[in-house]
Amino acid sequence: MSQLYDKGREKFLRGEISWNTDDIRVMLVDTGAYTFSAAHEFLTSIVSAGGEVARSAAGLAGKTTTDGVADANDHVIASVSGATIEAIAIFKWTGSDATSPLIAWIDAGTGLPLTPNGGDVTIKWDDGANKIFKL
Repeated sequence: MSQLYDKGREKFLRGEISWNTDDIRVMLVDTGAYTFSAAHEFLTSIVSAGGEVARSAAGLAGKTTTDGVADANDHVIASVSGATIEAIAIFKWTGSDATSPLIAWIDAGTGLPLTPNGGDVTIKWDDGANKIFKL
């Protein structure tokens, strides 16, 4: 059921999210605590539900948008422990969970679910035609 959040898609169309220039980050999510809804708008929806297992400390690098396809370099989140990870949420980091818009939800792919063991988690983005996602 990987898909884009409705408000994230809207923000792309309004020019409020730029994949290439904004600070785009990822959160590892426990779906036992957070239930996906395409209508959720900000990161607080996941955090307040207790769904956050870990998040990236820095934005994605090597982002591209060729032919409307979002891609980036594979990404590492260091020292991950906690609940089982069943999904990845992609968001624009503004400095506050309350104003950081959710962009995409990925709950299918190699390595999911994942039980963290305190080590690093490497997110290897799909090398297929749609990469991370396609608008």
